[in-house]
Amino acid sequence: MISISCKNISLAFGTDVLLDSVSFSIEKGDRVGVVGVNGAGKTTLMKIITGEMQKDDGEVYIAGGESIGYLDQHATVDSDKTVLEEMLSNFSHLAAMKKRLDDLESDMLTNPDAATSFVKLSEEYKSAGGLEYVARTKSVLTKMGFSEDYFDLPVTSLSGGQKTALALVGLILRNHSILILDEPTNHLDIESVEWLENYIKGIKSTVVIISHDRYFLDAVTNKTLDIENTHATLYNGAYSVFAEKKKRDREIYQRHYENQQKEIARLEAYIEQQRRWNRERNIIAAESRQKAIDRMDKLEKLEDLPEGISFSFGEAIRSGNDVLDVKDLAMAFDEKRLFTEVSFQVKRSDRFFILGKNGTGKSTLLKILNSKLLPVEGEFEYGTNVKIGYYDQENQNLVPSNTVLDELWNEYSSMTMTEIRSALALFRFCGDDVMKKVSVLSGGEKARLTLAKLMLSKVNLLILDEPTNHLDIASRETLEDAIANFKGTVIAVSHDRYFIKKLATRILRLEDRGCTVYEHGYEHYLEKIRGDVKNTEVRTSATSNKDEYIQRREAKAKERKREKDISNTEAKIEEIEKNLGELEEKMSGELAADYTALMEAEKERQALAETLDGLYAFLDELI
Repeated sequence: MISISCKNISLAFGTDVLLDSVSFSIEKGDRVGVVGVNGAGKTTLMKIITGEMQKDDGEVYIAGGESIGYLDQHATVDSDKTVLEEMLSNFSHLAAMKKRLDDLESDMLTNPDAATSFVKLSEEYKSAGGLEYVARTKSVLTKMGFSEDYFDLPVTSLSGGQKTALALVGLILRNHSILILDEPTNHLDIESVEWLENYIKGIKSTVVIISHDRYFLDAVTNKTLDIENTHATLYNGAYSVFAEKKKRDREIYQRHYENQQKEIARLEAYIEQQRRWNRERNIIAAESRQKAIDRMDKLEKLEDLPEGISFSFGEAIRSGNDVLDVKDLAMAFDEKRLFTEVSFQVKRSDRFFILGKNGTGKSTLLKILNSKLLPVEGEFEYGTNVKIGYYDQENQNLVPSNTVLDELWNEYSSMTMTEIRSALALFRFCGDDVMKKVSVLSGGEKARLTLAKLMLSKVNLLILDEPTNHLDIASRETLEDAIANFKGTVIAVSHDRYFIKKLATRILRLEDRGCTVYEHGYEHYLEKIRGDVKNTEVRTSATSNKDEYIQRREAKAKERKREKDISNTEAKIEEIEKNLGELEEKMSGELAADYTALMEAEKERQALAETLDGLYAFLDELI
């Protein structure tokens, strides 16, 4: 049964077309991830579905009886109430029923008829969830990062991110049959995101999620809506399945397109040759080939993928092996203590990730390490030749009154205008974009500008605070590659689990009292905190070492076989392409006038083309 259907949705702003004939249908109970580069129109499309924006053309159908709950990525809660009072206000109808029950209970002493009404209303109240809505509200708040300490705080005292998270809590409590969530994980810690994943998996509602969080999308979605170049395509499968399928489909389509173009070029050359000879049988042959071209179902050239960023981090001189030594750090604001007894060391080439619940002081710790805040206790010391580059998630290192061009040129005055513009172009700042004021940039644009400054800084220690926030998936992947290829050391705070899993070599879990360092990657860290591995960080048993050795040996053997198969397949492809080219030359030349020989050659050409397609498909699987 269809829950949401869009047919030929189009929207333009002046001459700029954002959405062009977008059509898709979402079945009841589907969990659809919506992906695309920043600016592709994802949020706009969702607002058209909810009726918040008007479309130029097309139709939106919402199944009868459905209620839509929409979380804007900038959603906020403005209220003078406390956190708990504001969330309980979602159940004002139940509160009114409870007050009526209390009144009826008092009336029963003097009015016998009140007992009948009390019993009836009591059953309605119970059926509507009146007995558990307060406990449920407190439970959801706690799971989403609002401990009991927050319940009596006024909403006005919360940060912008916390107000967005609170808006999500309210949406969850209202039990809509359709949920449309725009970047719901942006302001949640990992524990809260994991709870949200389990919640979405357990409900029967239709859920549509705009997100750049690949780990989250893989965990909760079963379909992916890809918005690209003003169009939209709905794929079966979560993000990783979609990404692989899209890549494979584009490669197969491109080969078919190129083969068709070769065939058209061959036929056109043959037609031109026959017309030059200008005999009756030559003209008939030319007309026959022209009809073959006209009958072809012509493939359109693939549209280019949206332009992404492209960069790598430069490196200063090599640092010493000991990069950072932290001893007994503690931090507090007024009487609120964030953390104490934090000690750890960072070595050269570490990808050292700092994790922990919201409010434990992860960003504060990075500010201390960058000497932007002073700790109340403890000390830290950097090693020899350490040069730091700092990415601040709030982009406070940018000057609002500067232009994009000024922001880089003021920092790197020795560079020429061409060099500065070339660097900015790598981050999609081209043409008039470089004259924009920093104050008018979007979150994604500010993130890219900060990364551009870091790229030119030539450091050997990157300290990154939520660097993937505001970046689309393509930009996140580019950043991951840049960090993976960086020769220096990285200290990072992130809640992007895909990012952490790909890069982390060591993990520090920060808590209000102390910290724990895990000497392996993210998967081992998860096993460790869930109690699925032994307490020792290093397995020393002979059996374990032997098993690891066997696994490594088998993995290497498989990789050698794969590389050999790739090499052999590429050689076969090269040979067949060469034979195919020689055959096509003959068909256009010496065999062109011999119809019988030409027919045999065409059969051979088709067989070679089919073999070539099969080899390309096999190569796809290997790569």
